[in-house]
Amino acid sequence: MKLQEIIEKLNLQPVTKVEEKNVQGVFISDLLSDVMTSANAGDIWLTVQTHHNIIAVANLVNIAAIVVTHGKKVPEETVSLGNRYHVIILSTPHSIFDTAAKLNATGLKSK
Repeated sequence: MKLQEIIEKLNLQPVTKVEEKNVQGVFISDLLSDVMTSANAGDIWLTVQTHHNIIAVANLVNIAAIVVTHGKKVPEETVSLGNRYHVIILSTPHSIFDTAAKLNATGLKSK
């Protein structure tokens, strides 16, 4: 599924520049080590983490986009790094649970 379709269907707010990407699945975790060892390239990552280390992890795994949930504000340092390294960050006021359910309804599966 195209990332832009997901942004529109879930009304996600771009925090960084958005590039067109294909999304393969959904990964849910707030532990960076979980993402590094278990997420797949092309996954959309749901988290409440906003610190700059999420950029390095997303870049390492080749995450399609990070969705910061619960309306958490992303620090400018993280936004700047995301733009520099082409890591897409999106935001939603909804919970991880609600966001995952909406993604599941589009046909994307969580793990």
